[in-house]
Amino acid sequence: MPGAGPAERATLRLRESGPEEAGEPPRYAPEWLQLREPADAAARAHDLLDPLRIRLANLPGRGGLVIHDIGCGTGSMGRWLAPLLDGAQHWVLHDRDPYLLHFAAVAAPRSAADGSRVTVETRRGDVARLTADALHGASLVTCSALLDVLTREEIDALAAACAGAGCPALLTLSVAGRVDLTPSHPLDAEIAEAFNAHQRRTGLLGPDAVTVAAEAFAAHGATVRVHPSPWRLGPDQAALTEQWLRGWVGAAVEQRPELAERAEAYLTERLRACAAGELRVVVHHSDLLALCRPAGGAS
Repeated sequence: MPGAGPAERATLRLRESGPEEAGEPPRYAPEWLQLREPADAAARAHDLLDPLRIRLANLPGRGGLVIHDIGCGTGSMGRWLAPLLDGAQHWVLHDRDPYLLHFAAVAAPRSAADGSRVTVETRRGDVARLTADALHGASLVTCSALLDVLTREEIDALAAACAGAGCPALLTLSVAGRVDLTPSHPLDAEIAEAFNAHQRRTGLLGPDAVTVAAEAFAAHGATVRVHPSPWRLGPDQAALTEQWLRGWVGAAVEQRPELAERAEAYLTERLRACAAGELRVVVHHSDLLALCRPAGGAS
């Protein structure tokens, strides 16, 4: 990485908002979302699918499933989940960014596990303004890598909307605040601590998000299951590992600028090991399934 510093956070410092979009959050580059998609698919917790399928199979006949994907990005959640569920599906893709919504719609899956038709529509919107009315008729709410960039109030609103609509929620790949690197390095723990603090900036929940979400859904009467969903990155995922390292170290330095000099040397060493196929990384995440009580109070 000649000339590259840890502040070059290619994973997070994405497309900049234009002047007309002042106040909007940073946007996620399709290139980063596409790079991480195979690792996301490999990590998601398949153990949560059977209880989800049981719930979906017991829904009243509505002519197919209606699935809302919140913060859909380029639509990777639909590409993973739609082919794992039987029956006709209509996906409603929500995101703030019309640029990403275009990618998601174009690359959406077309058939379910049993060959049934899958259709999509897109809606530009903010999870903080999601309501039970917006989810009326929903069979399922999903998201991927979203909870940890929300506030407590936004997660409360999401739980309330799902509970009000009586639909389950499958919320995947939230950071758990733990990273294991092999071989280890004396600076690993300090970088991880600074990164976690950065994740919690300005009221965001970061590594606390799954715990807060589990409590919020349980408070609305949902049955909640949490399962680990770690990224396991080795030589075959070197491109993703490289970009993740730049973002991880860059965020740590943003949080603690006094780390910059040591972090620069650390990143250089880690990237060299990555390029040589000598580095393995486990980035811990958690998946959450919330089985909300069906609308009308039935069990």
